[in-house]
Amino acid sequence: MDEKKWQAEKFEANRPHLRAVAYRMLGSRTEAEDAVQETWLRLVRSDTSDVENLSGWLTTVTARICLDLLRSRKSRREEPLTIHIPEPMVLHEAGNGTDPEQDALLADSVGLALLVVLEKLNPAERLAFVLHDMFDVSFDEIAPILGRTTVATRQLASRARRRVQDTPSATEADLTRQRHVVDAFFTASRHGDMQALLAVLDPEAVFRPDAVAARMGSVSEIRGRADVAKTFHGRAQAARLAVINGAVGAIVVIGGQLRIALHFTVGEDGMVTTISAMADPEELRKLEIVLIEP
Repeated sequence: MDEKKWQAEKFEANRPHLRAVAYRMLGSRTEAEDAVQETWLRLVRSDTSDVENLSGWLTTVTARICLDLLRSRKSRREEPLTIHIPEPMVLHEAGNGTDPEQDALLADSVGLALLVVLEKLNPAERLAFVLHDMFDVSFDEIAPILGRTTVATRQLASRARRRVQDTPSATEADLTRQRHVVDAFFTASRHGDMQALLAVLDPEAVFRPDAVAARMGSVSEIRGRADVAKTFHGRAQAARLAVINGAVGAIVVIGGQLRIALHFTVGEDGMVTTISAMADPEELRKLEIVLIEP
């Protein structure tokens, strides 16, 4: 068989695995697809005639690409208010080059709660934890990717594991419930559906903007279901659902920069009781954010 054809077949056979590795590393379907495509380009440009385990080689290349992306992302975070916003897996229709069934399986296996926790790890910790704990790659294989000893790599994974286990986080069920309520709120807001807005707001609902947000919107604290609904009626076109500090809310990003964060408190009855708007740049810098794509 022609070597290039053999490479292509082997790559396609490994593509679902590589996508899974990249998605867990990056928390973004788009970036994961880009990383896998870059792996393919490197395969085409490389002489792999002496490679005994091509699957392992492909995994290593994908991991290195993801590590570079994570490190680049970390450096961008140091710029004022410029944030990376990862997203959970987005399901796509058939016919666009993706496999909806595989997307669904991947989404189910990497819940939003886990993505939120993984975002707390530094790039080296995340790589060591993901490759070893999720894909059973040996520390001997991971160490060269990180440029560390096997012992140091084992310690990285152990530290990451403790951080994952010790990090307080909303359960997947809690996040799903919150997401349903907040999504319903913004859908009603964008469509100008007053009745739907009223239906999701608690009778004593409160909207509290910080000083900066108040100046931007020319409003101060607003109390009562009807008045809060009027404030958001037909608005929130640019708002995007996100997990903010472990709870579902929304953000407004302009030019890659975070401008406003909206925190929601949802009662046990599924009603929104409080909406807090934050626009103070110093406070925005402290937020941990994971974007939720539709």
